[in-house]
Order: sequence, then structure tokens, then C-alpha cells
Amino acid sequence: MGQRTTAFLRRVVTPARYLGQEHNSSRKDPSTVRVRFALCYPDIYEIGMSHLGSHILYATMNERPDTFCERAYHPWDDAVALMRQEGLPLATLETQTPLRELDFVGITLQHELNYTTVLSLLDLAGVTLRSAVRRPAEPLVIGGGPCVYNPEPLAPFFDCFVVGEGEEVIHEVLDLYVGGNWGRTGQRGAEQRADLLARLAEVEGVYVPALGTERPVRRRVLPSLEAVPPPTRPVVPYCQVTHDRGQIEISRGCTRGCRFCQAGMIYRPVRERSVQTLVDAAAALIDNTGYDELSLVSLNCPDYSEVLTLVDRLHEQLAERRVGLGLPSLRTDTFSVELADRIQQVRKTGLTFAPEAGSQRLRDIINKNVTEADLLAASEAAFKAGWHRLKLYFMIGLPGETDDDVLAIGDLVAKVLEVGRETLGPSRGRLALNVSVAVFIPKPHTPFQWAPQLPVAEVLQRQQLLRERFARLKQVRLSCHSAEQALVESYLARAGREAAELTEAVYRAGGRFESWDDRFDLSRWENAAAAAGVDLASEVNREWPPDRPLPWDHIHSGISKAYLWAEWQRALAGELTGDCRLSGCTDCGVRALGAACPSGGR
Repeated sequence: MGQRTTAFLRRVVTPARYLGQEHNSSRKDPSTVRVRFALCYPDIYEIGMSHLGSHILYATMNERPDTFCERAYHPWDDAVALMRQEGLPLATLETQTPLRELDFVGITLQHELNYTTVLSLLDLAGVTLRSAVRRPAEPLVIGGGPCVYNPEPLAPFFDCFVVGEGEEVIHEVLDLYVGGNWGRTGQRGAEQRADLLARLAEVEGVYVPALGTERPVRRRVLPSLEAVPPPTRPVVPYCQVTHDRGQIEISRGCTRGCRFCQAGMIYRPVRERSVQTLVDAAAALIDNTGYDELSLVSLNCPDYSEVLTLVDRLHEQLAERRVGLGLPSLRTDTFSVELADRIQQVRKTGLTFAPEAGSQRLRDIINKNVTEADLLAASEAAFKAGWHRLKLYFMIGLPGETDDDVLAIGDLVAKVLEVGRETLGPSRGRLALNVSVAVFIPKPHTPFQWAPQLPVAEVLQRQQLLRERFARLKQVRLSCHSAEQALVESYLARAGREAAELTEAVYRAGGRFESWDDRFDLSRWENAAAAAGVDLASEVNREWPPDRPLPWDHIHSGISKAYLWAEWQRALAGELTGDCRLSGCTDCGVRALGAACPSGGR
């Protein structure tokens, strides 16, 4: 933010976003370090501070005596206007140093609709947007996160990307930088910058767009979570943030094989932390933060091999301090009365089930491997354990979906509602179901990466079907995601480098915070697409042929293209594929990354 002044803070809506100096934030003398790294999230403070991956990287980099990792988030509109008015560049929270004066500007790429905000963040920092014309003395702009599995839409704006898990590779990047003679920011020449990028490209998992796509880039995988303790001193925000609780990652990866799920593919293989490591880390985290709720983070917590033991041990450790345990979205086949009873010993935090589709036929297409009976049994278990409120998560627009499948969502929710009424008895009046219905978006490195997305008009028609069906269901709140935002997200998810021009045009037209419903404007994207000769609908609403080159073919996630194509064909045939931890290796290819696979397969 530049020089922080009392007058400035008095003129913004939420000053706590810009204060810095929070509890557990890193404090170092910048003159004593060799590398200064700005870790940025392209959204406001409340959202960025809730991102667990940022806390992990912040902790691991600041353990190094030669590195000072600081944070920056995108300011809200009132602060942006003041910064423009007063000529203040975006700066770090820790020392109020302008980002353009640091060695690295690292940006988390979590969601495609953040892309215009990425450009706004760089622009506010005074960093040249295009890497090809970026001055040699400017910081290196490095990206990471799930969106780098197709980095091409943002490739012209980044000097390099880290593909995969960052806990090890970030140290290799920093070691290379410290050990070389490439000049500090402000002193580096063009030849030094080019040499540095060439050396970075030799680090496994690092992709340098300026050097082309001929060199395959293999995803970095952390061989063992046990070797990297979870952060136990996360920065505690001054204001309430989106996830205002402690977070601890109990496992990484999933073998369930849902065909729409990118995370289930790109985070393989499954790795777990031991119960003792987690119990010790949880106690330290609560001691260091004072949180009264702890979220156990995993793609599906009940798949953790010792989940009941873990929950019992955590309660033993934390119950006297009135710390509640929370679980993220759950598959409906792994929840039990026993687990429900155990996690609610202190207080009942939120509970979300994700059946994804209303009909069994469609659940088989997406390889969800759960049944209606599973959901009803899980719901009954939750109600018996004392929950009165559940959230259910579905999608529409999945491959092979019909109107009957959409209406089946309403039928299934009605059955859950009836189970709740019967189970809760006299307290049934407190029963409430929140139903969230997203629009399916085909993502890279999934079996559905070749699938068409449902046209906007058809999405709107099916959403109307849902609203009419749910109008008869009292005690149910329906939330439908934007069909227009889904169109743009789908385009950016599978676009090539040509999307950079379009994205920059949208930013220049005022686009930022596009993931916010009230800030998204489809006309900006349509105008930019028309100027670039791109038909958004034709790009996303048709099935891609198997011989079409994919913009991300040079990014190797570890899951083979042959496996993904075979799974796409099995989906079209309505065939199920089992969980490899239960039914044997499915030959997905992840072993090629050199990581241990719990299925024992290849």
C-alpha cells in the first residue's frame, strides 16, 4: 500500500485488511536476508487469508534465515481508488514494501475467474504485465496452484510457474536464486535475467513459458506428508475471514476416481499424516492461535485410515478448551452414526454431503460410486446425532444429463427432508436443508476434459426446473450458481495462450473480482471475445475430438492421457471404475512420478 497513514486507514471500509502486524506474522530485518518474496492471493484479504496453501508456503519459506516471505492481497475498490489518487503502489503487509522492489512476486492461481484480478494486482504493484517486456530489474513473477495445470491463458504474464506441490520445489527455487550471481532486484541486467530463467527451467516442476512448450513439465509430488509438519503458527487475522478457524491437513490425494473432479486426479497418490503428528500439531495450533474450531482438511476426511482414532484423540486433547471439530464436504458412503456422534462432542459445526447427481444413472456416469440409500442413511445418522441443518451439493449439466436427472435432484432432496422429519420428531421444526447446485465445468487432466459444457440457455432452463420443483419443498433453501460465470470459467479452464489477449482486454475494460456474482459482467467478455475473433459458446459447448491437441499437453500431471480417455469412454458407456485402494490398481500412471501408491499399482 506504500506508506501507511492514519488518514488512509480512516478512509477505507475495512482498515484491518491493510494493517499487517497480525499475531504470528513474520517479522524479520529485510537487510539480513538474501531473498524477499511476496506471496500474493488475487482476491481480498478475507478470502486470501482463508487459503491453507498460502499458510503452508508462508511458514516453510520463513523458516529459512535467508528468506523473508511477506503477504499481499488485492485491495477492495475504495482502497484501489485511494491508491490511484495518491500514487501508492501495492505493498506487502509485513513491511509496507512495494511489491516491485522484491525479488519474487508469487501468485496463487486458485480459480480461473480470478485471472483479471491477477492482472489488476500486478498493475497496482507497478509490475509490467507482459513478461516479454518486463524490465530485467523487475521481480520474477511466479505462479502456482491448481490453475497452473493449464497455465497457457496466463502464460504471457508470468516468468515461470511451479506445477504441483510446492513444499520442496520452492526451496530448490530459492536455493538456486541464492546460489547464483543474477543480481538483486533493481540491479539485474537482461542477460542475467535470461540466464536465471533458463536455470529455473531445469528445476523439475518449473515451467518457463518464454522457452516454449516443447519440454514436458512433470508435476512435483511431495513423497511423504509426514516429512513436512503442518503449520502450527498461522497468521491470525484482525477481522473475520471466510474460514475463521484453524485448519490442519490430515491427508492429500484421493483414489475415488470421480470423473469430473480435477483435485481427485492432480493430487494423487493418497498420502496421510500419522495420528500422533496431527494431534501434536493440532494442540500447538490451538495454543498459538486461540481458535475454538479446528477444520480437518482432506478431499474426503472419512477416507483417512484412522479417522475415528484421530477424532477421539483430538477430542481428548482439545475438549476441555471447548474446541469443536469440523469436516469439509463429505461423500455420503463414508459417513456413519459413530463418526457423527464423535465429531459433535463439543459443538455441531457445519455438515455437507456431496451426492453430486440426483439419479443413479448419472452418478454412475460420473463414477461417484454412491447410492440413494447411502445418502439417506448418512442423513439419518446426522439427524440422530443431533444435527438439524445439512448442506447438500449437486451439479447440473453433467455429461449425459436429461431433464429427468435434474428433477431427480428435487426427488432426492425431498426424501432427505422426509428422513429428517421422521428422525427429529418433535424438533422437526428446526430442520433446514441448504441445497447448492453448481454448473458442471470440464477441467484439464480429468476424464471429462473432452466433454461439452451445457449451453447457457439450457442451464437456465434446467435451473428453472429446479426452482419449480423446490418451490414445493418447505425448509429447503436452493442456491444455483451463475450459468454465465460458468461459461467464462469453462473457456478459461481449457483455453490456450490466445486467451491472454482476451483476459487483458476484459481487465482493461474494468473487469476484476469476476468470481463475485455482483461484479461479473458477461458483456465485457463477449465484447473482448468478439474483438479477438473468439466464439465463447462454440469453444465450450462442443465435445472435443480425441486427436485435438490440448493446450496443456506439455504439463504432465502424472495421470496418463490414455487412462483419462479410457475413463471418458467408460463414462459414455455408464461403466463404473472402482477405488484402487479397495479394488486394485487402475493403471492411472501416477507411479511414473516416483511417488508411493497405496494401491501398489503402476
